[in-house]
Amino acid sequence: MVNSQLEIYRNKKIVVTGHTGFKGSWLCMVLLKLGAEVHGYSLEPKTPHDNFSSTNLEKQLHHTIGNILDRKKLNDFIQKVNPDFVFHLAAQAIVLDSYTNPVETFETNIMGSVHVFEAVRKCGNTQGIINVTSDKCYQNKEWVWGYRENDAMGGNDPYSASKGAAELVAHAYNTSFFKDTDCTLASVRAGNVIGGGDWAAFRIVPDFFRAFINKAALEIRNPDATRPWQFVLEPLTGYLLLGAALLGKEPKKFDGGWNFGPLNATHKTVMTLLNEIKKESSLETIEVKHVSNAMHEAQYLQLDITKATTQLNWNPKLNFEETVKFTVDGYFDEIQFSSSALLQKRMSMIDLYLTK
Repeated sequence: MVNSQLEIYRNKKIVVTGHTGFKGSWLCMVLLKLGAEVHGYSLEPKTPHDNFSSTNLEKQLHHTIGNILDRKKLNDFIQKVNPDFVFHLAAQAIVLDSYTNPVETFETNIMGSVHVFEAVRKCGNTQGIINVTSDKCYQNKEWVWGYRENDAMGGNDPYSASKGAAELVAHAYNTSFFKDTDCTLASVRAGNVIGGGDWAAFRIVPDFFRAFINKAALEIRNPDATRPWQFVLEPLTGYLLLGAALLGKEPKKFDGGWNFGPLNATHKTVMTLLNEIKKESSLETIEVKHVSNAMHEAQYLQLDITKATTQLNWNPKLNFEETVKFTVDGYFDEIQFSSSALLQKRMSMIDLYLTK
């Protein structure tokens, strides 16, 4: 049975920035399933294989192409929609891209967030905002225990630093502008999210399936790095439960930062993930090559999810094997089905997950 708290989204006007992205498109599908009126604002999808494009999701919601750095266009969009709630996911989301385009990364992830918060502040009708950043917002000391919401923000690479800075911006807007209003701002951090429809560059699961399609070797940078792998619907359900709380009777109790990571048993090395994908997909013959990587990437990172489990009653539903199965099934669905059928398969997967 779908959590009754999520019924609050029915007939609500919801804005999703970054709706053409991987997580944004899945979030839109869940919101549509819950009966929300969804308005998206984002750049064009990067490839025709991306989840938004392959499911023809544009026809299911109100679709606006725009850059969050275009302050006037974004402000006009928010004023016109006059949303009940905003999920802010638009971002530069690739660590290695941040080395190539550091200025764009900082502009998008910091000033883009400022523009979103400012547009909502001027709107006056919105009841809540969820700002989506990353587990990499924390100053990573390679601890073996999980980071808590009150740990220091930071980052050794442009991407991580931009996410830490975006968290500081969210905190400043919440305490300076939203604390004494009817709008509440919360910020969420998740682990390494995987699932069908993600075709971004420099991500291990899309790279695996690209290697399969192109009959090429898979190049990996950090085979021994441990990551908190989680299927895309795991953190999204957490965001939605948090959003429901912000739309509820005591929203100010739920502002600030929140972690939505997987169970500890789902923290696995890159190589362990690849071996499980090979096993689940029956693609054991794909060749794997280790390539050197001069750019810094964390070896170990995990989140403490105690706050979400105790205060929101949110818990991850999938173990590691189930996480990989849901992910592999999603990619194979793309190979087998047309856009309309693929959308229905995605919706069925959402049903399966929500009722699990």
